[in-house]
Amino acid sequence: MVHGRSNESRFHVRGYMDQGTTTTPFDMVVLNKMSRFHLAIDALKYASRLRSQVSDVIDMFNRKLYEHHDYIRQHLEDMPEIRNWGWTTDFNEPSAPAPLAKGHPRGSVFSDS
Repeated sequence: MVHGRSNESRFHVRGYMDQGTTTTPFDMVVLNKMSRFHLAIDALKYASRLRSQVSDVIDMFNRKLYEHHDYIRQHLEDMPEIRNWGWTTDFNEPSAPAPLAKGHPRGSVFSDS
C-alpha cells in the first residue's frame, strides 16, 4: 500500500508481537507496545515540528506505563482510570463508570478458587 508513495518514511507499521500471558486487557496491549501511551509516544517522536516540546509529555506517558506495571501486579486489575474510562461529549470526567460486558459483575476479582 505504501510502496511508491512519496516520503515512505512517514508511515510506521505496528503489529501484534505475541508477548504476554493471562493478564489484564490493558496489560496485553502494553506488553505488545500497542497501548494508547505507546502510540502517543511514537506519534510525538515523529512530529518534527514539536520535537523540542515533547520530552515532558513523553516522560509523563512513560511514568504512566511504570505506574500501570506496578498497579496491576499489586491489584490484579487495570488501574481505575483505564478500567472505567469512557467517551464523554465534552472530554470531562464521566459521571458514571463505563458499562460492562453482559455477565461481568462490577468489582469482581480473579481468583484460583
